[in-house]
Amino acid sequence: MNIEELAANLRNFEGVTRKKPIADIVSIFETVRSEYGEVIDDFGDDAAIIDIGTDDVILFAADAIWGRIVNKSPWWTGYTSVVVNVNDISAMGGRPLAMVNVMSSSDLESTEEIMKGIRDGIKKFGVPMVGGHMHPDTPYNSLAVAIIGIAKKDCVIRSDSANPGDVVIVAYDMDGLVGKNSPYSWDTTSFKNADVVRERFMVMQEIGEKKLVTAGKDISNPGTIGTLGMLCEVSRVGASVDLSKIPCPEGLDLEQWLKIYPATGYVVTAKAKHAAECVEVFENAGIKAAVIGEINDSQVIDIYSDSGKAVVFDFKESGITGI
Repeated sequence: MNIEELAANLRNFEGVTRKKPIADIVSIFETVRSEYGEVIDDFGDDAAIIDIGTDDVILFAADAIWGRIVNKSPWWTGYTSVVVNVNDISAMGGRPLAMVNVMSSSDLESTEEIMKGIRDGIKKFGVPMVGGHMHPDTPYNSLAVAIIGIAKKDCVIRSDSANPGDVVIVAYDMDGLVGKNSPYSWDTTSFKNADVVRERFMVMQEIGEKKLVTAGKDISNPGTIGTLGMLCEVSRVGASVDLSKIPCPEGLDLEQWLKIYPATGYVVTAKAKHAAECVEVFENAGIKAAVIGEINDSQVIDIYSDSGKAVVFDFKESGITGI
Protein backbone atom coordinates (compact mmCIF):
# COMPACT_ATOMS: atom_id res chain seq x y z
CA MET A 1 0.00 0.00 0.00
CA ASN A 2 1.35 3.44 -0.89
CA ILE A 3 1.14 6.45 1.39
CA GLU A 4 -1.70 8.08 -0.58
CA GLU A 5 -3.85 4.98 -0.06
CA LEU A 6 -3.02 4.93 3.63
CA ALA A 7 -3.98 8.59 3.98
CA ALA A 8 -7.30 7.96 2.21
CA ASN A 9 -8.02 4.92 4.37
CA LEU A 10 -7.36 6.89 7.56
CA ARG A 11 -9.50 9.80 6.35
CA ASN A 12 -12.41 7.53 5.41
CA PHE A 13 -12.15 5.24 8.44
CA GLU A 14 -15.52 4.74 10.10
CA GLY A 15 -14.14 5.85 13.45
CA VAL A 16 -13.53 9.25 11.82
CA THR A 17 -16.57 9.60 9.56
CA ARG A 18 -18.98 8.85 12.43
CA LYS A 19 -17.94 12.21 13.93
CA LYS A 20 -19.37 14.16 10.99
CA PRO A 21 -22.87 14.90 12.44
CA ILE A 22 -21.44 16.59 15.55
CA ALA A 23 -21.23 20.10 14.09
CA ASP A 24 -24.91 20.17 13.10
CA ILE A 25 -25.92 19.00 16.57
CA VAL A 26 -23.71 21.54 18.35
CA SER A 27 -25.06 24.37 16.19
CA ILE A 28 -28.52 23.83 17.71
CA PHE A 29 -27.17 25.14 21.02
CA GLU A 30 -25.61 28.34 19.66
CA THR A 31 -28.57 30.50 20.69
CA VAL A 32 -28.37 29.37 24.33
CA ARG A 33 -24.63 29.12 24.92
CA SER A 34 -24.68 32.63 26.41
CA GLU A 35 -26.43 30.97 29.36
CA TYR A 36 -23.34 28.86 30.07
CA GLY A 37 -21.89 31.36 32.54
CA GLU A 38 -19.77 28.93 34.53
CA VAL A 39 -18.60 26.90 31.54
CA ILE A 40 -14.96 27.47 30.63
CA ASP A 41 -14.90 24.93 27.79
CA ASP A 42 -17.59 22.69 26.34
CA PHE A 43 -18.09 20.99 22.96
CA GLY A 44 -14.99 19.69 21.22
CA ASP A 45 -13.00 18.57 24.24
CA ASP A 46 -12.83 15.24 26.07
CA ALA A 47 -14.80 16.78 28.94
CA ALA A 48 -16.48 20.09 29.64
CA ILE A 49 -14.71 22.36 32.15
CA ILE A 50 -17.01 23.89 34.77
CA ASP A 51 -15.88 26.81 36.95
CA ILE A 52 -16.93 26.33 40.61
CA GLY A 53 -15.35 29.51 41.92
CA THR A 54 -12.28 27.90 43.48
CA ASP A 55 -8.81 26.85 42.32
CA ASP A 56 -10.40 23.58 41.16
CA VAL A 57 -12.73 22.94 38.23
CA ILE A 58 -15.23 20.18 37.59
CA LEU A 59 -14.72 18.02 34.48
CA PHE A 60 -17.94 16.57 33.06
CA ALA A 61 -18.16 14.02 30.24
CA ALA A 62 -20.34 11.24 28.83
CA ASP A 63 -19.89 8.33 26.43
CA ALA A 64 -22.22 5.75 24.95
CA ILE A 65 -21.04 2.36 23.77
CA TRP A 66 -21.33 1.50 20.07
CA GLY A 67 -24.32 -0.75 19.39
CA ARG A 68 -22.17 -3.33 17.61
CA ILE A 69 -20.18 -3.88 20.79
CA VAL A 70 -23.28 -3.94 22.99
CA ASN A 71 -24.79 -6.70 20.90
CA LYS A 72 -21.56 -8.69 20.69
CA SER A 73 -20.38 -8.64 24.31
CA PRO A 74 -22.52 -7.30 27.16
CA TRP A 75 -19.72 -7.77 29.73
CA TRP A 76 -17.22 -5.85 27.61
CA THR A 77 -19.87 -3.16 27.06
CA GLY A 78 -20.06 -2.55 30.80
CA TYR A 79 -16.33 -2.78 31.36
CA THR A 80 -15.34 -0.51 28.48
CA SER A 81 -17.94 2.09 29.51
CA VAL A 82 -15.79 2.63 32.59
CA VAL A 83 -12.54 2.67 30.58
CA VAL A 84 -13.64 5.30 28.06
CA ASN A 85 -15.15 7.63 30.65
CA VAL A 86 -12.19 7.43 33.01
CA ASN A 87 -9.94 8.21 30.03
CA ASP A 88 -11.92 11.36 29.19
CA ILE A 89 -11.21 12.78 32.64
CA SER A 90 -7.63 11.58 32.99
CA ALA A 91 -6.71 12.85 29.49
CA MET A 92 -7.44 16.39 30.69
CA GLY A 93 -5.21 16.05 33.74
CA GLY A 94 -8.12 15.37 36.08
CA ARG A 95 -9.02 12.87 38.77
CA PRO A 96 -12.25 10.91 38.10
CA LEU A 97 -14.75 11.11 40.97
CA ALA A 98 -17.96 9.23 40.09
CA MET A 99 -20.16 7.92 37.28
CA VAL A 100 -23.86 7.44 36.51
CA ASN A 101 -25.41 5.42 33.70
CA VAL A 102 -28.49 5.12 31.51
CA MET A 103 -29.24 1.60 30.33
CA SER A 104 -31.93 0.13 28.08
CA SER A 105 -32.71 -3.58 27.80
CA SER A 106 -35.48 -6.13 27.86
CA ASP A 107 -33.01 -8.98 28.27
CA LEU A 108 -32.24 -9.74 31.92
CA GLU A 109 -29.22 -11.89 31.09
CA SER A 110 -27.60 -9.06 29.07
CA THR A 111 -28.46 -6.55 31.78
CA GLU A 112 -26.68 -8.64 34.39
CA GLU A 113 -23.61 -9.12 32.20
CA ILE A 114 -23.39 -5.39 31.45
CA MET A 115 -23.63 -4.59 35.15
CA LYS A 116 -20.98 -7.20 35.99
CA GLY A 117 -18.72 -5.51 33.44
CA ILE A 118 -19.30 -2.14 35.11
CA ARG A 119 -18.62 -3.71 38.51
CA ASP A 120 -15.31 -5.17 37.28
CA GLY A 121 -14.37 -1.81 35.76
CA ILE A 122 -15.01 -0.13 39.11
CA LYS A 123 -12.76 -2.68 40.83
CA LYS A 124 -10.03 -2.00 38.28
CA PHE A 125 -10.14 1.81 38.22
CA GLY A 126 -11.54 2.65 41.65
CA VAL A 127 -14.15 5.07 40.29
CA PRO A 128 -17.65 4.40 41.70
CA MET A 129 -20.92 4.11 39.77
CA VAL A 130 -23.30 6.04 42.02
CA GLY A 131 -26.64 5.95 40.20
CA GLY A 132 -28.47 6.04 36.91
CA HIS A 133 -31.65 5.11 35.10
CA MET A 134 -32.94 1.83 33.69
CA HIS A 135 -35.38 1.20 30.83
CA PRO A 136 -36.33 -2.49 31.30
CA ASP A 137 -38.70 -2.78 28.34
CA THR A 138 -36.88 -1.73 25.17
CA PRO A 139 -36.42 -3.95 22.08
CA TYR A 140 -32.66 -3.25 22.13
CA ASN A 141 -29.73 -3.06 24.54
CA SER A 142 -27.83 0.20 25.03
CA LEU A 143 -25.57 1.80 27.61
CA ALA A 144 -24.44 5.39 28.17
CA VAL A 145 -22.33 6.60 31.08
CA ALA A 146 -21.57 10.10 32.37
CA ILE A 147 -18.66 10.97 34.64
CA ILE A 148 -17.45 13.87 36.72
CA GLY A 149 -13.88 14.62 37.76
CA ILE A 150 -11.87 17.37 39.35
CA ALA A 151 -8.69 19.16 38.34
CA LYS A 152 -6.65 22.22 39.23
CA LYS A 153 -7.87 25.12 37.09
CA ASP A 154 -4.40 26.06 35.92
CA CYS A 155 -3.39 22.45 35.20
CA VAL A 156 -6.22 21.34 32.88
CA ILE A 157 -5.07 19.90 29.54
CA ARG A 158 -7.33 21.20 26.77
CA SER A 159 -7.63 20.22 23.10
CA ASP A 160 -7.84 23.71 21.62
CA SER A 161 -4.51 25.15 22.73
CA ALA A 162 -1.89 23.64 20.41
CA ASN A 163 0.41 26.18 18.75
CA PRO A 164 2.58 26.22 15.61
CA GLY A 165 6.07 25.08 16.55
CA ASP A 166 4.88 22.62 19.21
CA VAL A 167 6.01 19.03 18.83
CA VAL A 168 3.50 16.17 18.62
CA ILE A 169 3.97 13.32 21.09
CA VAL A 170 2.08 10.02 21.14
CA ALA A 171 2.01 7.72 24.16
CA TYR A 172 0.70 4.15 24.33
CA ASP A 173 0.60 1.30 26.79
CA MET A 174 2.18 -1.26 24.47
CA ASP A 175 1.46 -4.14 26.85
CA GLY A 176 -1.87 -5.07 25.34
CA LEU A 177 -3.69 -7.21 22.83
CA VAL A 178 -6.21 -6.67 20.07
CA GLY A 179 -9.70 -6.89 21.55
CA LYS A 180 -11.96 -9.86 20.91
CA ASN A 181 -14.84 -7.65 19.81
CA SER A 182 -13.13 -5.42 17.25
CA PRO A 183 -9.87 -5.38 15.26
CA TYR A 184 -9.67 -1.70 16.20
CA SER A 185 -9.56 -2.02 19.98
CA TRP A 186 -6.48 -2.62 22.12
CA ASP A 187 -7.08 -4.03 25.59
CA THR A 188 -4.45 -2.81 28.06
CA THR A 189 -6.34 -3.06 31.33
CA SER A 190 -8.60 -6.10 31.82
CA PHE A 191 -5.71 -8.49 32.55
CA LYS A 192 -3.55 -6.13 34.63
CA ASN A 193 -3.34 -5.53 38.35
CA ALA A 194 -5.47 -2.57 39.44
CA ASP A 195 -2.49 -0.72 40.92
CA VAL A 196 -0.69 -0.78 37.55
CA VAL A 197 -3.80 0.36 35.69
CA ARG A 198 -4.43 3.25 38.06
CA GLU A 199 -0.82 4.45 37.93
CA ARG A 200 -0.91 4.52 34.14
CA PHE A 201 -4.24 6.26 33.69
CA MET A 202 -3.26 8.97 36.18
CA VAL A 203 -0.05 9.88 34.35
CA MET A 204 -1.77 12.80 32.62
CA GLN A 205 -2.47 14.41 35.99
CA GLU A 206 1.28 14.54 36.65
CA ILE A 207 1.89 15.92 33.15
CA GLY A 208 -0.79 18.57 33.67
CA GLU A 209 0.50 19.61 37.07
CA LYS A 210 4.05 19.91 35.68
CA LYS A 211 2.66 21.95 32.74
CA LEU A 212 4.59 19.86 30.24
CA VAL A 213 2.08 20.01 27.39
CA THR A 214 0.19 22.70 25.50
CA ALA A 215 -2.74 20.48 24.46
CA GLY A 216 -3.82 16.84 24.55
CA LYS A 217 -6.49 14.20 24.02
CA ASP A 218 -6.91 10.52 24.72
CA ILE A 219 -6.70 8.52 21.49
CA SER A 220 -10.26 7.38 20.85
CA ASN A 221 -12.31 5.75 18.08
CA PRO A 222 -10.86 7.88 15.23
CA GLY A 223 -7.44 6.35 15.99
CA THR A 224 -4.10 8.10 16.36
CA ILE A 225 -4.14 10.37 13.29
CA GLY A 226 -7.90 11.00 13.55
CA THR A 227 -7.55 12.05 17.21
CA LEU A 228 -4.62 14.32 16.35
CA GLY A 229 -6.87 15.71 13.62
CA MET A 230 -9.64 16.55 16.10
CA LEU A 231 -7.11 18.29 18.35
CA CYS A 232 -5.75 20.33 15.45
CA GLU A 233 -9.22 21.13 14.17
CA VAL A 234 -10.31 22.85 17.39
CA SER A 235 -6.87 24.46 17.79
CA ARG A 236 -7.09 25.75 14.19
CA VAL A 237 -3.66 24.42 13.32
CA GLY A 238 -2.14 21.68 11.19
CA ALA A 239 0.48 18.98 11.78
CA SER A 240 3.05 16.95 9.90
CA VAL A 241 3.65 13.39 11.15
CA ASP A 242 6.62 11.10 10.52
CA LEU A 243 5.14 7.59 10.34
CA SER A 244 8.50 5.99 11.07
CA LYS A 245 8.53 7.57 14.55
CA ILE A 246 5.19 6.10 15.68
CA PRO A 247 5.66 3.19 18.14
CA CYS A 248 3.81 0.11 16.87
CA PRO A 249 3.43 -3.29 18.55
CA GLU A 250 5.49 -6.02 16.95
CA GLY A 251 3.55 -8.04 14.40
CA LEU A 252 0.72 -5.50 14.06
CA ASP A 253 0.06 -3.76 10.74
CA LEU A 254 0.68 0.00 10.96
CA GLU A 255 -2.65 0.92 9.35
CA GLN A 256 -4.55 -1.24 11.84
CA TRP A 257 -2.56 0.30 14.70
CA LEU A 258 -3.28 3.84 13.52
CA LYS A 259 -7.03 3.03 13.53
CA ILE A 260 -7.02 1.33 16.93
CA TYR A 261 -8.58 2.72 20.08
CA PRO A 262 -5.65 1.90 22.38
CA ALA A 263 -7.46 2.09 25.78
CA THR A 264 -4.43 3.74 27.37
CA GLY A 265 -3.16 6.10 24.69
CA TYR A 266 -2.69 9.84 24.32
CA VAL A 267 -1.68 12.40 21.74
CA VAL A 268 -0.27 15.63 23.18
CA THR A 269 1.52 18.72 21.96
CA ALA A 270 4.39 20.36 23.81
CA LYS A 271 7.02 23.02 23.55
CA ALA A 272 10.21 21.42 22.23
CA LYS A 273 12.03 22.27 25.47
CA HIS A 274 9.55 20.11 27.45
CA ALA A 275 9.40 17.15 25.05
CA ALA A 276 12.11 15.02 26.66
CA GLU A 277 10.68 15.43 30.16
CA CYS A 278 7.17 14.69 28.92
CA VAL A 279 8.34 11.47 27.26
CA GLU A 280 10.22 10.54 30.44
CA VAL A 281 7.11 10.98 32.64
CA PHE A 282 5.10 8.72 30.32
CA GLU A 283 7.80 6.06 30.24
CA ASN A 284 8.31 6.13 34.01
CA ALA A 285 4.64 5.10 34.23
CA GLY A 286 5.18 2.20 31.82
CA ILE A 287 3.79 4.00 28.76
CA LYS A 288 5.83 4.14 25.54
CA ALA A 289 6.08 7.70 24.19
CA ALA A 290 7.76 9.37 21.21
CA VAL A 291 7.90 12.65 19.35
CA ILE A 292 6.32 11.97 15.95
CA GLY A 293 5.90 15.37 14.33
CA GLU A 294 5.31 19.08 14.62
CA ILE A 295 2.37 21.48 14.73
CA ASN A 296 2.21 24.15 12.01
CA ASP A 297 -0.25 26.82 10.86
CA SER A 298 -1.38 25.02 7.69
CA GLN A 299 -4.67 23.57 9.01
CA VAL A 300 -3.61 20.42 7.15
CA ILE A 301 -2.68 17.04 8.67
CA ASP A 302 -0.14 15.22 6.54
CA ILE A 303 1.82 12.02 7.02
CA TYR A 304 5.18 11.18 5.51
CA SER A 305 7.72 8.37 5.26
CA ASP A 306 10.52 7.28 2.93
CA SER A 307 7.84 6.57 0.31
CA GLY A 308 6.53 10.15 0.21
CA LYS A 309 4.00 12.48 1.80
CA ALA A 310 0.20 12.60 1.72
CA VAL A 311 -2.57 14.77 3.15
CA VAL A 312 -5.01 13.03 5.51
CA PHE A 313 -7.15 16.05 6.51
CA ASP A 314 -7.42 19.54 5.07
CA PHE A 315 -9.54 21.60 7.46
CA LYS A 316 -9.83 24.44 4.94
CA GLU A 317 -11.87 22.04 2.83
CA SER A 318 -13.61 19.73 5.31
CA GLY A 319 -13.53 19.01 9.04
CA ILE A 320 -13.84 15.91 11.20
CA THR A 321 -16.36 17.23 13.73
CA GLY A 322 -16.77 20.70 12.25
CA ILE A 323 -16.35 22.30 15.70
